[in-house]
Amino acid sequence: MRNFRKQQLSEIMESLHLLHQEMRERLERKEYSTVQTALSDCQEAAIQTGEAIEQTEGTGTEAVRQLEQYCETVYRLSLQTESIPPHKLYKQLENSLIRAENAIMHMPVRKEVVFLPYKASMWDSLESVYLAAREDESCDAYVVPIPYYDKRPDGSLGELHYEGGEYPKNIEITDYRAYSLEERHPDVIYIHNPYDDWNNVTCVPEMYFSRNLCHHTDCLVYIPYFILGEFDPESQAEIDGFKHFCFLPGTIYSHKVIVQSEAMRQIYINEYMKAAKPLGLPADRRELEKKILGLGSPKLDKVQNTERENLEIPDEWLKLIEKPDGTWRKIVFYNTSINALLRHDEQMLEKMKSVFRSFEKKKDEVTLLWRPHPLIPNTIKSMRPRLWEEYTKIVDAYRQAGWGIYDDTADMDRAVVLSDAYYGDHSSVVYVYRKTGKPVMIQEVRCG
Repeated sequence: MRNFRKQQLSEIMESLHLLHQEMRERLERKEYSTVQTALSDCQEAAIQTGEAIEQTEGTGTEAVRQLEQYCETVYRLSLQTESIPPHKLYKQLENSLIRAENAIMHMPVRKEVVFLPYKASMWDSLESVYLAAREDESCDAYVVPIPYYDKRPDGSLGELHYEGGEYPKNIEITDYRAYSLEERHPDVIYIHNPYDDWNNVTCVPEMYFSRNLCHHTDCLVYIPYFILGEFDPESQAEIDGFKHFCFLPGTIYSHKVIVQSEAMRQIYINEYMKAAKPLGLPADRRELEKKILGLGSPKLDKVQNTERENLEIPDEWLKLIEKPDGTWRKIVFYNTSINALLRHDEQMLEKMKSVFRSFEKKKDEVTLLWRPHPLIPNTIKSMRPRLWEEYTKIVDAYRQAGWGIYDDTADMDRAVVLSDAYYGDHSSVVYVYRKTGKPVMIQEVRCG
């Protein structure tokens, strides 16, 4: 039985205890018809409680048997209301109800945990937590990918996307239309999207905003989909570049926030307090220390637990990787980020074309694996629409040339594990990649 269901049944039991006391007082005043009505209400409540238990636990439970005994006690006493002493009626009702209540309270509890990713490419920020929950025999874990909208340049909602079919084969997916958060009230909800309606590029439906989700669970947990650089909590100049991540709807409304390290935890706490106080929001350091935990990022678990030999590599990729003698070319993971594109605009597009020209000349020895950030198309259309036509020309030309790999799949970790070196923008991918011990080279975009 779910814990919140047990709590609901406990509240029903408490109301019946109060009703017993009221019947005792009414009977002392010889209000027999009122007592009869109350006894009928007790019996109906017990029947409905038993039916609710059978719906989730099946038939034959001790709790339902004791509720049936309680109903028989209620019926027998309803025939004696004008002759039984009030204290005896109360005692018999209480004794029978307590046996039913104890049986309910001793029913085993199962925890329900639901994961609500929106971008399949960001699933690695939740995967290891889900796999651990799935192995827990006392836990029912569900992955419920939720849809999201593009945002138009004017901030209105555009096309709706759903990526439920893009998750790894070993992940069982539940359709969001078949899972009611309000009805099921999971014990824990995990999210990796902290923005609600604060994002300029995408937006999940309002029902999945963290400010709403927190009312449908006992514990809303936010785990960032990204990894940041490790900075000294005392270095404010460095922190200013990313402090906005510390105070978002996901960090405000979640009951728990899991960040990548203890140092990052201290930064989140400090910056949250600075941002919350001017808005009149609670900013108690002791409470934030309980809420924000530096337990590490599942993204690193995913990369460290994936072996190159176990990767599923598409045939079209292998044709570009394997040399005629069967050996492999070196593979360079080329990553282009949203931030670099927004910062450098047309210069970034020229840089990409220059990179492709250079690597095409080395294609006999090196295979380029280009994996642009999955939200670059949405970002360009929303925030840099003038760049869209030129960007699509670059993508089309690269793909049609056929000398390099274009990776637009949801699996970023495959690119990390498969490649021999990283080249590209300074982004959260860099911090994941460095954990592999392989070379990292940051590209420079020259302006002017």
